[in-house]
Amino acid sequence: MTTAPTTSPDSLLPPVGNRLRDSLASGRFAVTAELTPPRGTDLTRLKKGAALLHDYVDAANLTDNPSAVVRLASWAASAAVIAEDLEPICQLQCRDRNRIALQSDLLGLASIGIPNVLLLTGDHTRFGDHPEAKDVFDLDSTTLVWVASTLRDTGELMSGAKLQGSPRLLIGAVENPSAPPLEFRAQRLAKKVAAGAEFIQTQYIFDLDNFRHFVERAGELGALDHCKLLAGLGPIRSPRALERLSHSIPGVVVSDDVAARFKGVKDEDFAEVGLNLCAEMVAELQNIPGVSGVHLMAFAWEESVPEILTRAGVAARQRRN
Repeated sequence: MTTAPTTSPDSLLPPVGNRLRDSLASGRFAVTAELTPPRGTDLTRLKKGAALLHDYVDAANLTDNPSAVVRLASWAASAAVIAEDLEPICQLQCRDRNRIALQSDLLGLASIGIPNVLLLTGDHTRFGDHPEAKDVFDLDSTTLVWVASTLRDTGELMSGAKLQGSPRLLIGAVENPSAPPLEFRAQRLAKKVAAGAEFIQTQYIFDLDNFRHFVERAGELGALDHCKLLAGLGPIRSPRALERLSHSIPGVVVSDDVAARFKGVKDEDFAEVGLNLCAEMVAELQNIPGVSGVHLMAFAWEESVPEILTRAGVAARQRRN
């Protein structure tokens, strides 16, 4: 007797459904977090991070050579966390690929069972570990969102050629509410939504007053009628982290109120204050109309994510059998 295959013939990986899509559609406060692929092939830390996040997030971003630093490919890291029963959001950026490679990658991601993508323009190579590398930037992130939605919804390449099978992907994009000029940030979000973005993750937020204005403006433009907004947060772990967030990441603004929370705090107490602050912000964001969830960025501190969510009163995720 022939044993039935355990995987779909249309996928090289076990099916994971789409937990993120289901959570967003249900109206439940969604949670995503971030995992950074290793600088090499050792998956030990990545799998440990996936285990820490498993019961607390709907899906996890696998970053694509962030800050133009070479790491394991996002699609390979996504495949690794699927094997750990964690749903991935595979990042794909324009810096390193032309339109041929980007379309090919989108098809490839869908074909191996990766259900979600986050599409970005990407950081310039001069900021990374290979500053002599050539940037591509054939497309920008908004155009790439349109390309992905066109592949999925019309079954056509940019050339007009017909596909034999369309990529069934949940399409995400990013926005930075705090980057100048502030008056154009909601409009940029609306353009990405018009191009086909179904969810938006933001850069770090440390100024809730500005963020509320951004959300209100996006709502007035009708953008939030067609996509889900996940607010980007992260715990401040040390004085060095506070300094970096305050002065080294373009578009990130640490408000005076937040900075004051750390004034006079001993180095050994920074992490505790940072956890409490992040949890308070998660709790407050749950009460802002138009916010569908949070995206937690805790680089190399994945164990903080369950603690933050627990302190904020966000329920653990219920898994399918």
